[in-house]
Amino acid sequence: MSTQSTNVAFLIGTIAILSLITTDCVAVKDDEKGFILCVTSRRGMQDHSYQNLTNVPSNLPDDTQYLDISHNSIRRLSGASFSGLSQLCCLKVTHCGLQEISPSVFSHTPALNVLNISFNDLPIVPDISLKQLKILDLAYNLHKSYRIPASFQNLANLDVLSLGSPTALSVNYNDFDPLSNISLSHLVLGAGIRWQKYDSGALAKLKSLKTISVFASFCEASMFQNLLADVNVTGAKSLRIITLFPDNCNVTGNFFDSLKTMPLLKNLTIENTWINSSFMEVLMKNVWFSHLFDLSLVNITYNEDRPDGFQFRTINHSVNLCSITFNGVKHYQYKYPQINMSLEAVSNLTYLKFSGTGMNILPCKLLSVLPSLETLDLSDNLLKDTGFWWFYCSPTSVFPKLRRLYLSKNRFSSLSFISEKTNQMKTLESLDLSFNSISLDGDCSWPAKLIELSLANNNLGNNVFNYLSVNFEKIDLSKTGITAITQKDLSRFHKLTHLQLSSNSIQVIPADLSAPSLLNLYVDQNAITSISKLAGLSKLQTLKAGNNPFVCSCDSYWFVSVLNKSLLADWPLDYTCSTPPSFAGVSLSEYKTSELSCEMWLQAAVAVPALIIISAAIGLVFYKCDGVWYTKMLWVWIRVKRRGKKNSNMLKNLSFQYHAFISYSHQDSGWVDSRLVRSLEVPGFHSAFMSVTLSLVTGS
Repeated sequence: MSTQSTNVAFLIGTIAILSLITTDCVAVKDDEKGFILCVTSRRGMQDHSYQNLTNVPSNLPDDTQYLDISHNSIRRLSGASFSGLSQLCCLKVTHCGLQEISPSVFSHTPALNVLNISFNDLPIVPDISLKQLKILDLAYNLHKSYRIPASFQNLANLDVLSLGSPTALSVNYNDFDPLSNISLSHLVLGAGIRWQKYDSGALAKLKSLKTISVFASFCEASMFQNLLADVNVTGAKSLRIITLFPDNCNVTGNFFDSLKTMPLLKNLTIENTWINSSFMEVLMKNVWFSHLFDLSLVNITYNEDRPDGFQFRTINHSVNLCSITFNGVKHYQYKYPQINMSLEAVSNLTYLKFSGTGMNILPCKLLSVLPSLETLDLSDNLLKDTGFWWFYCSPTSVFPKLRRLYLSKNRFSSLSFISEKTNQMKTLESLDLSFNSISLDGDCSWPAKLIELSLANNNLGNNVFNYLSVNFEKIDLSKTGITAITQKDLSRFHKLTHLQLSSNSIQVIPADLSAPSLLNLYVDQNAITSISKLAGLSKLQTLKAGNNPFVCSCDSYWFVSVLNKSLLADWPLDYTCSTPPSFAGVSLSEYKTSELSCEMWLQAAVAVPALIIISAAIGLVFYKCDGVWYTKMLWVWIRVKRRGKKNSNMLKNLSFQYHAFISYSHQDSGWVDSRLVRSLEVPGFHSAFMSVTLSLVTGS
């Protein structure tokens, strides 16, 4: 065995011994694009799944956009089931035992874009006439035929169709005729069972297809080759085969012989399949002569069915293949495989991925024969610092052109060690260290060429900015334990264009925050209550700030009323009020306030002129009505009033003595003594009387 083949054996052996695949079957997943297409407000979402319903709820709001009634016991959808739901855009009715759909059931939902009725008991493919429908999922029902109803020819906007049944064993020539004139781009076909018949030409009528996913098993090469011939006629660029071979089947023949006659097919994915070494040899030879650009093997169980293992001789033919992906490889024999293969033919490979394989040491000599490699993805393995950068491995010679390195979900720990070693990778521009156990253990020295770094999902804290390079243009610090961001943190990064701070505990974006070159800022899922004017981010093109506890008050006025919402990637769905309690749960887009009630300077600008006008009007009336004279008189009256009151108070505190002389005749003395004197003797007065008798003498 050659040196290169020994290296290959070491690599595959490492992958095989340490890998673990837990999923044996891959089902067709729901297309989550429906949520993005349809939902604009949380109020428009209605989730009634897992509620033991037997009918569609009758009290649904008229503004419902997204309705999920999955995992119930709804056997039939009648004509009035969705009456009044004119805004319904996405409907999900899965795992309900659905057996019948009325032809008029969707007459009240003209806006329906996404319909998922997979995993039910529909005996036939139902009649559906929805001109706006873009995504239709009918997978895993019980129809015995793939015959498409004629009504499907009206689905002019249909883009994605998933169709499959465990009881449909044949694909007939005319099954897909109604789809021949619509712009369907992605077809997912099958339910993971072995097909008994496939009529040549059945899929060839679908000329608009770009991606075909076949979830079916084949035991005969001729049937599969007929399928490939039709794929070639459609002009599809991507083909995904899931569970290619059934259990207990003796696979014979050259399944992929047609690849070399398919010039338009660029991407091939083989997923969740048992592959023998003999089949692998034939597959690789066909790939060598094909026009494929990308080959992906996902969740593969590799079995050596020959004593000499995998033997692939050098072929004197240029290969178009530039990208190879191994995502989950399990070696059935649980031992080092025997592989003899020269990699000189793929020396122009630019992308290589070994993910989910359990690799714990970098196969330097193997990778050294790939001088054109620009992207290496070793995510989801068991690599450590010294497992990737080990002493007999020189990154400078092994990676002469490597630009992007993905090491996510491994066991790396020392940021200072990693920064030092990256200086040996002269062309490296992007490094992904997310989902590791990175620690800030010392000063870091990053290469000037490195401009993109991801440290997401590592517990680093607020000081992480001090360990980053000023040359970084893109930084991902999502979920790194950051509680605050300051102008000092960003002042060093003059070239920074993308900053991701999602899923941290940041409470405030400082008003003085300045990053002149920043284009994208992600601060979603933090603890931010309001966002003030971002004057220092003049070039900002994208802001993602949803799922924060916003306060619906004047603090949010600028963000709600002034900020250009085209900058917000997740507006308005992810923006809701948290406080005050009266607004809790209300969409931020529905919160209304005026500039006058929130801006103090505007209140002053309105109040001052109003006061001047009112004052002028009062002054004019005052002048015309002799207000000056009346004011003077009022002032005089007040002064007199105050003076009289003051004098009265003074008199109350003084003592007075009065001398009264009363002249009366002797005849009146009795009255004076009995009446007059007594009337003068009242409390508060002291009277003293002196009686003097005067005798008048009359002269002669």
